[in-house]
Amino acid sequence: MTSAESMLWRRVWLLAVALLAVAGCRGPSLTPPDTLVSPYATSRGEALWAVAPLRNESGTTILELDAISDAIVRSCQQIEGIRCLPLNRVLAEMRGLGMDTILTPEDAGRLAARLGVNGLVVGTVTDYNPYDPPTIGMSLVLETGAAFVETDGLDLDGLRGSVTGSASGSTVRYSEAPSASVSVVLDGRNHATLMELRRYAEGRHDPGSALGWRAYLTSMPLYSDFAAHTAVSRLLDEERLRLTRQRASSQVSSR
Repeated sequence: MTSAESMLWRRVWLLAVALLAVAGCRGPSLTPPDTLVSPYATSRGEALWAVAPLRNESGTTILELDAISDAIVRSCQQIEGIRCLPLNRVLAEMRGLGMDTILTPEDAGRLAARLGVNGLVVGTVTDYNPYDPPTIGMSLVLETGAAFVETDGLDLDGLRGSVTGSASGSTVRYSEAPSASVSVVLDGRNHATLMELRRYAEGRHDPGSALGWRAYLTSMPLYSDFAAHTAVSRLLDEERLRLTRQRASSQVSSR
């Protein structure tokens, strides 16, 4: 090999090393996680939700209800177009009303009026197993006032008036049936659940870690976040469907 060829190969080698170094500095590519979006029109502002502490109907006493309730709150706080009050604020107002839990629509109406919120999420934990593979089951309902009616958009001003007006003696009317309700059981042995967990983990974990997305199966706090996100996402889908039917019904009756 001539000296000229040797110099050429040396330059090629140095260039390859430099390119590898640049690629290494960039690190792994980032993937945005899926997001939750409000079903309400936001032209008049964001809706305000609260989450009541969940009840335990799982038959086990080893779960931490506050931790799962906080996971639901975090999921609601991540909804684009909806604000959600912290759980300790809700607990403080419940103590002021002498409430230990929410059992009836009337309870929900009183608490929503006290908080001045547009929607109140109430739920129970129906299944809980923290051992590998984990399982969480929960039922959530969204309680909204009778004034929760959409035409071109969500009438937040009117709704807030109907809720906060209870302080002056008017009655807050809540629907006998919840606006939306969901029940989920997320079993870590179920392949459909595992596929949903893998999609949820995209953009939320280090792809270079040893466990990858399966780390959510080894940590109950992480799995609780996944369960809360899934339940709230389905609750939003149900509320979106309710509003679609409501608009369609309004259009038919107006003809």
